[in-house]
Amino acid sequence: MQPGAFTAALNDEIKQTSNIDSFLERNQELMVKQSLRDHLDFLLMQKGLTIAEVVRGSQMNRSYVYQIFSGEKKPSRDKLAAIAFGMRLSAEETQQMLKLSGNRELYVRDERDALILFALHKNYDICRANALLYDHNFKILGTPD
Repeated sequence: MQPGAFTAALNDEIKQTSNIDSFLERNQELMVKQSLRDHLDFLLMQKGLTIAEVVRGSQMNRSYVYQIFSGEKKPSRDKLAAIAFGMRLSAEETQQMLKLSGNRELYVRDERDALILFALHKNYDICRANALLYDHNFKILGTPD
């Protein structure tokens, strides 16, 4: 079953359930339990990257990126998008990271988000993605909030 199909099935099931405790017990193994910090560590390992490489690729402040990876800072959506470019994440991996962080996913019907999604799908680096945002008069990624 596709990952999105699990979510759709759970959504259907929760609409029909009368007992939330039994729903949670039945579906315990399908619940997301990973923290953003754990997920970032997993992505580093999976991609074979160091935090220093992510710093260079995201063009963000070194100490701030290290604080995000250590769990000391709760990053904004834009900071995570910049990290996504620094890690060369796919659009799907970026959306998953945003979900785990508690931020909203990129929304294709929002013009700025559409530009970011386009850049992710085309494997742009942060410089090219920011040039695209700048050319369309939007705030670039990786800058102070």
